[in-house]
Amino acid sequence: MLSSPRIIAAAAVLVIVAGVLVWIYRQGGDDVRTSIERQNNEAGRTADDVRSRYDLCLDGMWDFSAGKCRRSAPGGGN
Repeated sequence: MLSSPRIIAAAAVLVIVAGVLVWIYRQGGDDVRTSIERQNNEAGRTADDVRSRYDLCLDGMWDFSAGKCRRSAPGGGN
């Protein structure tokens, strides 16, 4: 028959193992969240850069497929 110290020791080991597994699981989640946050920040910076280039295209026509401003021909007038 099992004695109570063995039951207590087994329960303690089980709790420690479960705690380590939870800690590892959360660490993995933090790494993924950090990676996604970095990607989001980079996408935001890229969008801001493109938007500012679009805003600076005053005397031409913005080519959305090329992602740049096509200047109008000199003397072409609108």
